[in-house]
Amino acid sequence: MLRPNGSVFMPSVLTLVGIPGLQSVQCWIGIPFCFMYLMAVIGNTLILVIIKYENSLHSPMYIFLAMLGATDITLSTCILPKMLGIFWFHLTEISFDACLLQMWLIHSFQATESGVLLAMALDRYVAICNPLRHARIFSQKLLTHIGIGVILRAVFLVAPCIVLIKYRLKCYRTTVVSHSYCEHMAIVKLATEDIRINKILGLFVAFTILGFDISFITLSYVQIFVTVFQLRHKEARLKAFNTCIAHICVFLQFYLLGFFSFFTHRFGSHIPPYIHILLSSLYLLVPPFLNPIVYGVKTKQIRDHVLKMIFSKRHPDH
Repeated sequence: MLRPNGSVFMPSVLTLVGIPGLQSVQCWIGIPFCFMYLMAVIGNTLILVIIKYENSLHSPMYIFLAMLGATDITLSTCILPKMLGIFWFHLTEISFDACLLQMWLIHSFQATESGVLLAMALDRYVAICNPLRHARIFSQKLLTHIGIGVILRAVFLVAPCIVLIKYRLKCYRTTVVSHSYCEHMAIVKLATEDIRINKILGLFVAFTILGFDISFITLSYVQIFVTVFQLRHKEARLKAFNTCIAHICVFLQFYLLGFFSFFTHRFGSHIPPYIHILLSSLYLLVPPFLNPIVYGVKTKQIRDHVLKMIFSKRHPDH
């Protein structure tokens, strides 16, 4: 409903413009985005299939990797199909409730991925620093509790941000969202009411999740490095360090991209809008695209099973 002052009261439909300033080339930008999405789905699905059907990979490290792959598939699927609809078919409209649902799913899966990375770091910490107790600590029961806990933490911490938008912000300056998907601050900034509570809650949730996870991940790897460098044999040091390389690569690219996108969107007022949108979009697409590549290259068991599948198809008679 349009008010006399030009604001919109409780809009039913929003318009996503895509990437402001780059609308004329969005159709071309969609090509590498689509490629990354397809590779992310194929790569992560391949890892899930290998882990499911190979009994030797039913250990905590690979179960967490399967959780990460499933999260990556769902996270990229929450954003990419609608984004390509905007880029290629000019399907820019989205209902307000669907926008809030997309926002909740995206931020929940981001938080879930962070929680899975923390679980993977703790698994490596126990495996390297206390190997004799690893099997007893990381039981099937604990793995189930970790999986459920990571999901519930994400769902319930992100939900209040969505509820505040739905029931507190009623009037909006415009229904045009200068973004390629429904991002929390992109929607909040459209409101005409005081949005300080929404900003504070958003920062609180981000720092509660990321601050907690990054702190414990960093502490875990510091202790891992201390333990590894105390090993007497060079071969043992290299083997222990090699098991952590893939995790460290995934950890760095996820959090570095995340923090850069997070802070430029909130505090980088001098940075052009299209840089904000590209960074936030890449933050959601690059980790799901790179994770299966990193684990496929750096994890011998995954690499061997991929090669086995490829060569068994090429030489069916053998």
